[in-house]
Amino acid sequence: MIRSSSPLTMLLSRHTRRREFITLLGGAVTWPLAARAQQSAMPVVGFLSDFAENADLATAFRNGLGEAGFVEGRNVAIEYRWAASQYDQVPRLVADLVRRQVAVIAVTGTPDTALAAKKATATIPIVFTTGNDPVKAGLVAALNKPGGNITGVTTMNAQLGSKWVGLMHDLLPKATRFVLLVNPGARTMSAEMVAETQDAATAIGLQVEVVYAGSSGELNTALAAAAEKRAGALMIVPDALFLDRCAQIAELALHHRLPAIFVNRAFPEAGGLMSYASDWTDTFRQVGVYCGRILNGAKPANLPVQLSTRFRFVINLKTAKALGLNISDNFLTLADEVIE
Repeated sequence: MIRSSSPLTMLLSRHTRRREFITLLGGAVTWPLAARAQQSAMPVVGFLSDFAENADLATAFRNGLGEAGFVEGRNVAIEYRWAASQYDQVPRLVADLVRRQVAVIAVTGTPDTALAAKKATATIPIVFTTGNDPVKAGLVAALNKPGGNITGVTTMNAQLGSKWVGLMHDLLPKATRFVLLVNPGARTMSAEMVAETQDAATAIGLQVEVVYAGSSGELNTALAAAAEKRAGALMIVPDALFLDRCAQIAELALHHRLPAIFVNRAFPEAGGLMSYASDWTDTFRQVGVYCGRILNGAKPANLPVQLSTRFRFVINLKTAKALGLNISDNFLTLADEVIE
């Protein structure tokens, strides 16, 4: 026999289903709100670089953040800004990160880029990497006590001139004239390294002349000028433009029969002769570590400027042979890596 539900039972049943629906609906509303609240609470790191977008350097930076306990997308967000050697765009990119009120700004490149960030904000922490002496550049008051809202890592690559001159002189003992390739747009970095290189060359009776290139199109003219000066070797001052054009410079150097040295392994990898400088991957990792420490509560003023101590010397043996250079075994033993 089928029993029909009483009016009271049916009413209670309807109320029960209504409560379940409201609870379900409330949960559907609550979860997105909670997710949005969690996302908005996630700290944001601003990452500004002179270079064109570079996956290897970005990965090294994220690895450093990871050492401090921060993983992109999980408990930290990163806003990337790549100036691609357009230095006139740096103030605008910095202003955008400041307007977004990021928790910390990582600045990589020339001292002028870091100075632009320092000028834009006195409250947001800044972590820089530079190849110059940050005290002389006006970035910090002292290496051990930076003061203010800024600290970072220096490679001191601007002081590589004497090392480069020594390496080139050992490789090419009969050469008497070297040429420096300089981007006039990176004045602070260039001035320090040009002076360092010329002093080192003069001390051993060599000449160093400067050629300029401020764009990709000017590189052809600059390296042709170096060849006309009968340069024994080409040294390339660190710069975002030149890093982004490694392959073009390597090809031109080989075309003009110019043994050349640069700061980054990407140069000999692209067909250039040699590179000697600090390990940029490790430097970017260190910047990430410092950003992570700041997110964990450290103050930039209390974080000493780190000096990059890991250097790498790389030789492209195939290019050496193409240039007709006879590299001794003793010279090769100096290299950390030989590309064949």
